[in-house]
Amino acid sequence: MIPDKVPQEDVFHGSEDLKKTAHVCSFDKYKELYMKSVESPDEFWEDIAKDFYWKTKHTGPFLDYNFDVTKGEIYIKCMEGASTNICYNLLDHNVHEKKLGEKVAFYWEGNEPGDELTVTYRELLQKVCQFANVLKSQGVKKGDRVSIYMPMVVELVVAMLACVRIGAVHSIVFAGFSAESLCERIMDSQCSLLITADGFYRGDKLINLKLLSDEALQKCRDKGFPVIKCIMLKHLSKGDDTSPGSQSPPAKRPCPGLQVNNKQQHQRFDDQEKQRTRPVPQVPWNPEVDLCWLTLVGGASDKCEPEWCESEDPLFILYTSGSTGKPKGVLHTVSGYMVYAAATFKMVFDYQPDDVYWCTADIGWITGHSYITYGPLANGATSVLFEGLPTYPDVGRMWAVVDKYRVTKFYTAPTAIRMLMKYGSEPVHKYKRDSLKILGTVGEPINPEAWQWYYTVVGEKRCPIVDTFWQTETGGHVLTPLPAATPMKPGSATFPFFGVVPAILNESGEELEGPSEGYLVFKQPWPGVMRTVYGNHRRFETIYFQKFPGYYVTGDGCRRDEDGYYWITGRIDDMLNVSGHLLSTAEVESALVEHESVAEAAVVGRPHPVKGESLYCFVTLNDGVTYNRQLEAELKKQVREKIGAIATPDFIQNAPGLPKTRSGKIMRRVLRKIACDERELGDISTLADSSVVEQLFQNRHCATV
Repeated sequence: MIPDKVPQEDVFHGSEDLKKTAHVCSFDKYKELYMKSVESPDEFWEDIAKDFYWKTKHTGPFLDYNFDVTKGEIYIKCMEGASTNICYNLLDHNVHEKKLGEKVAFYWEGNEPGDELTVTYRELLQKVCQFANVLKSQGVKKGDRVSIYMPMVVELVVAMLACVRIGAVHSIVFAGFSAESLCERIMDSQCSLLITADGFYRGDKLINLKLLSDEALQKCRDKGFPVIKCIMLKHLSKGDDTSPGSQSPPAKRPCPGLQVNNKQQHQRFDDQEKQRTRPVPQVPWNPEVDLCWLTLVGGASDKCEPEWCESEDPLFILYTSGSTGKPKGVLHTVSGYMVYAAATFKMVFDYQPDDVYWCTADIGWITGHSYITYGPLANGATSVLFEGLPTYPDVGRMWAVVDKYRVTKFYTAPTAIRMLMKYGSEPVHKYKRDSLKILGTVGEPINPEAWQWYYTVVGEKRCPIVDTFWQTETGGHVLTPLPAATPMKPGSATFPFFGVVPAILNESGEELEGPSEGYLVFKQPWPGVMRTVYGNHRRFETIYFQKFPGYYVTGDGCRRDEDGYYWITGRIDDMLNVSGHLLSTAEVESALVEHESVAEAAVVGRPHPVKGESLYCFVTLNDGVTYNRQLEAELKKQVREKIGAIATPDFIQNAPGLPKTRSGKIMRRVLRKIACDERELGDISTLADSSVVEQLFQNRHCATV
C-alpha cells in the first residue's frame, strides 16, 4: 500500500536541517514505523503510551474491535483495564514529573491587538482545580454532561479540563451557533449545566452569548427539558461597577479581556492611541438559574484530586452535522483519544520543546479539541490561543501575531489562505515570519494554487506544508504528510498516519488497487476513532458501517494516483464543506421549509473562491406567495437563527418546481449544474418533467447573493 519509492520530481521536500532533529526523519523511516503500526499495533502504541501516567495498567490487546455489522454489534475498545485521567496527564504530570510548571502553556491573544495574557502550566493547573471544585459544588459528578458555549478565552480551556478532571463529559458548542442549535445539543446530550460568557467580539461584531444562552435554555424549558443552572463568565463587562444582573452597564468602555491574578501579565491598552472603546452587552440575570464565574471561583480551593477513569469511559461529545439533518453527537473516550491526539500532534507537527505552536481554529470544532487543547498540552507545548479574526484590524493580523510570539508551527484552514491571497503578498511581506518552520492546513482539501501561495509567499519556500485530512469522528489526523519524511504534492493529503489502513472501494464494495477513485474507507481502527453516536448506537452503525460491512466509511470520495498518493475529492453524501465546516443540506432545507411561505426546498453546493463551497438554495413557494427581496431576507435570517451564521445561504433561487424522478426523488446532480450555470446535464431521461430544468435556468439569473 505504501510505495517503495516516491517521485523525486514535481514534489517538495523538507529541509536537511529539519531532518536532523525530526521524530520521523525520512520516508524509509516512515515506512518502517508504518509497517510496525499495522502489523504489530500493540507494540507500536505501547511505546507511545509509556509517556503517560496510568493509575492501573491495561490487560489484554491494546485494541479490540469489530467493523463488520454482519458479525454483530460494532465496537472499538482500547487499553481495557487501564485507568487514568487526561487532565492529570496534561497538567499535573507536566508540572510535577516533567518540571514544566513555569513553562508557558498559552499566550492568549485577544480580539484587539494589545489585549493579551500569558498562562503557565502551574497557573493553568491551579485554575482548572478551582473550577473543578466549583463544578463539584454545583453537584456535577462523574459521567454528567456539561455544555460549554464560550468564546476563545483561557477560561474555555479551564472549563473543559475541569470537567475532565472530575470525570464529567464536556459538550462544547461553537459560539457562532444559534440558540436553537445550542438548545438541540443540550437536550440531546441531557446536560446538567451550561457554562457561557456575557459576550465577545469577532472583529467589530458583538456576539451576546448570554442572551443566546437564555434563549436556548428557554427553548429547552418550552420543550419540557428540566431547568439547569448557567455559570456565566464576565468577559467583556469585567471591571465595571455593575453587578452581574445589571441591565444598565456603562455605554462604552475599553474591551479588557480576561481577569487574571497577575495583573502585570495582562496588558490593558495603556497606550491611548491603541485603545478601542466598545459597548458591553446587556446581561440579563435570573438569580434562580444564573451563577457568576468570578464569585464561584473566588471561594474555591486550587487543589482537587483527579477522578480516575477507565479507558473506555466517555471523555467528550462533539456534535457534527448529520446527513438526515439532525446533528450527531460524536463520542470519544479517554485513553485512546489521549494517546492518538498526543501522537499525531508530536509527529505531524514534528513538535520540539522550544516550539511556539499556533492553531487558528476555534475550540468549538474538533480541530480545537485535538490541536489546541489535548494534543499540545499532552506534549508540554506552548501554544497561541487566538480570539480574533485573520483580517481584523487589518489583513496582516496573522503575520503580526506570528512575529509577536515567534511562532514556529502554524496551522490554519485553506479558507483563510484563499481569503488572504486576495490581498496579495504585500501584507505578508510587512512581517518577518522568520521563526516559521512548518505550516499546516485543515478542514478541507487545499487547492494547488493556494498551496503554492502558502508555501512560496508565507513560508518562503523553506517550510513544508502538512495538508491534513481527518474528521470529528477520527479524533486526529488519518491522512497526512510528515514534514521531514514525506515528499509533498500540492493538494494531496499524501499517505496514512500510523495505524491507519485506508482503502478505496467502488459502488459494489470492491477494493480498488493502483490508480483509482471511489469511496474512502478504513479497514481497521486506530486509538482515537469515535466509539458511538451518543445515545444512538444504531445510528453510528448505519452511518459508518452499514454501506460496506467490514469497513469504516468516511463519506468522502478519494483518488489514489500512480505514485500511491491520496487526494480527497469531497463529500459523497448530502454534506457541504463551507469554510472547512461540514453542513448538512437536510438541516438547511429543514430550516427553510419551516418558513410559512415555503413548500419545498433543496440545497446544493456551488464552488466559492474563498469558502470552498457556498450554499445555493432552491425554494418552492406556497400558492399565492410572491418571491421578493423581503422574503429572501427572511429566509436567510431563519436559517441563520436556526443553525448559525456560518449556514447563511449565499444564493436563494425561486423554484416553481424541482427536477424529480418519477419516484419523486430530487435530482441534486441537475441542481448543482443549474447552480453553476452548466448546460451539460448528462442523462435526464428519468425526470418526470424535464421542462422544469429550463425554467430553473431562466430563474437562476434572478438569484442574488
